[in-house]
Amino acid sequence: MTMSVIARARSAIRKDIRSNRKALTPDEQHTASRAAASHVLDSLPHAQRVALYLENDGELGTRPLIEALWAKGCETYLPVLHPFAEGHLLFIHYEADTQMTANIYGIPEPKLSVQRLCPADQLDAIITPLVAFDSTGNRLGMGGGFYDRTLAHLPDRVKVIGLAHDCQRLPALPVEAWDVPLPMIVTPSRIYRFGSEPNQ
Repeated sequence: MTMSVIARARSAIRKDIRSNRKALTPDEQHTASRAAASHVLDSLPHAQRVALYLENDGELGTRPLIEALWAKGCETYLPVLHPFAEGHLLFIHYEADTQMTANIYGIPEPKLSVQRLCPADQLDAIITPLVAFDSTGNRLGMGGGFYDRTLAHLPDRVKVIGLAHDCQRLPALPVEAWDVPLPMIVTPSRIYRFGSEPNQ
């Protein structure tokens, strides 16, 4: 099967943006992750259960944010590939001593435990990684559709925030029917809100 024009364009964007973010120095990454963490915390003054990710492939780091959430007494959760529903995510409670295991993509995730599971609709916020985003909140992920499926049926009370380096913003992205745009995206330099609220 040949790739569509949109699929080829999205693949090229992924390659370019991933290369750009991986070119950032460790100091640049550290500074960026601390600045973005401050913006996210300002956006989540009352959140108690927050799902996020552990950075991989040059993604904006979440360690400062995780530690700040712990300091506030918040529970943090990490995504785990669903063992039975292919292409879907579960969220498992994550603490400093949580046992981790590598998933099929080589990405560390908490060991699956029903006792530590939080349904997505019971979270206060989900912080999502992304490869690129545009001026209207469209999000380009790695292509697996895991977050699109997860976000498609969430109640409005769950706040969804994309996290990205400033270099991951493009004027416009080629979109597919299944893409789920984000209401908010945070970068080290600013907060983008897509809707009625002004950007900061």
